Amino acid sequence: MSKCTFLGLGVMGAPMAGHLARQGHTVKVWNRTGKKAEAWARSNEGEVASEAADAVLGSEFVFMCLGDDPDVEAVFDVIESNLAAGMTVVDHTTGSAALSQRLYERCIKRGANFIDAPISGGQAGAENGKLTIMCGGDASAMEKAVPIMKAYGHRITHIGESGAGQLAKSVNQICIAGLVQGLSEGIHFAETNGLDISRVMEAISGGAAQSWQMENRWKTMSEREFDHGFAVDWMRKDLRIALETARQSGASVPVTALVDQYYADIQAMGGSRWDTSSLIERLKSPQRGK
Repeated sequence: MSKCTFLGLGVMGAPMAGHLARQGHTVKVWNRTGKKAEAWARSNEGEVASEAADAVLGSEFVFMCLGDDPDVEAVFDVIESNLAAGMTVVDHTTGSAALSQRLYERCIKRGANFIDAPISGGQAGAENGKLTIMCGGDASAMEKAVPIMKAYGHRITHIGESGAGQLAKSVNQICIAGLVQGLSEGIHFAETNGLDISRVMEAISGGAAQSWQMENRWKTMSEREFDHGFAVDWMRKDLRIALETARQSGASVPVTALVDQYYADIQAMGGSRWDTSSLIERLKSPQRGK
């Protein structure tokens, strides 16, 4: 078993840290809001640190699951001086490849390892220990970290060098954005034309149109329930990163740019905390319930 630090105990980080503790690892946690760390400790075996810098002392693995690039950089600035040779820093935050590459270089200078490892699977995936993890970094660091990440990761893939994990996460979000918009339009079309949506889904979900989004979200979308996971605010953050990277690299992602603006419409409607399937709310079928 290993000595682990977990920094960031939000809806994803808290259950992930819990899985580490239940696997028998020694876990020390820190959260910017101390009450969340204290609540975590009441339900899990582990130690709460009042300062992020203190939390990493003596650890073999330091996991971060924070909000955005500025949050990651601010926390890393605090812990950097306490990173020792042989430590492995694993950043599960969805952020930019550029930041990951900079933090990789800073870790290497201290003799430590750095892996960018953004996650997919939502709150349910974190709670059930079934996350998909896309990783960038050195193969030797991955060899050390994968057995630990298996506590909460169902599929862990080494994509390539530092930053590749973050780029893969952008691919993930680009694909999801298009899928959710397509599913929204399909359900809207069915409702507007008076079809029984459950029969439509029964007919098409076994064919080429099938997707995770269809299987898991068509019913809640048709019932206009939008409290099932990843919030629109966070999706727009991820799409901002993807679109910025696309502009820098010359990649053409016109559908993603359009769907990002649709999510801006949802925010304007008061849906910032709705889940990403709320795109359908923009369409407002007049025949719903017919």
